[in-house]
Amino acid sequence: MQQNKRKLNKGNLHQVKHVVLVLSGKGGVGKSTITTELALALIHAGKKVGILDVDLCGPSIPRMLRVGKPEVHQCDAGWVPVYADPQQQLAIMSIGFLLEDSDEAVIWRGPKKTALIGQFVSDVAWGELDVLLVDTPPGTSDEHLAVLENLRKHRVDGAVLVTTPQAVSTGDVRREITFCKKTAVKILGIVENMSGFVCPHCSECSNIFSKGGGEELAKLTGSVFLGSVPLDPLLAASLEEGQDFLQAFPDSSTYTAISQIANTLLSSLDA
Repeated sequence: MQQNKRKLNKGNLHQVKHVVLVLSGKGGVGKSTITTELALALIHAGKKVGILDVDLCGPSIPRMLRVGKPEVHQCDAGWVPVYADPQQQLAIMSIGFLLEDSDEAVIWRGPKKTALIGQFVSDVAWGELDVLLVDTPPGTSDEHLAVLENLRKHRVDGAVLVTTPQAVSTGDVRREITFCKKTAVKILGIVENMSGFVCPHCSECSNIFSKGGGEELAKLTGSVFLGSVPLDPLLAASLEEGQDFLQAFPDSSTYTAISQIANTLLSSLDA
């Protein structure tokens, strides 16, 4: 029976072509935002995408994609992911779907978190996916080690690191880079989020924070710089309302930035 279970668990990811971790050294840098927009950009590029939300204490993905709190069903292969679109091009699994109350705090010790992450990795029936994005909590904690230990039974293509331009954020991402090197995770690239503010009236971009910290960090560490995403009120409003920003504002500079990052990432994965 154990042998059959191992085969079943392996089967839940064997049709997933690429697995990408989205990491950040600090909370509040927009990691879940980048995960969401990358997923939507990949879908617009014709790909089938999954998001595994393992930020157990702060699951944001269901809210950002406005999928509500649907009932999670089971099939012979395990949990059926929740789809964010009628075409079933974007599959999601999050602890947010399993909590009775969305305001409920997840006050768990490490072993319980590790066990749930193991279930998420092995027991979700993803089916065919081009890319599975794993939205992780900030830092380098038990959750990250649990994700890697479970995914290594299958394959991890690498990690996208998200930072803001300020030194206080890039300093934490340096530690994230060290974590990747120590755990043999390939760094696919660095994204600088909140890189300037796009005025909703004239579309001029002003540097509220410092600028170029993510690009400079990429140069110093020999990492690929995937690109910068500005602070854009239209993007913030789209995420609040669960709308597809890329579909609604295809002429914006933010659309161009996110699309270029997604295309660069795809080229790296397919190389």
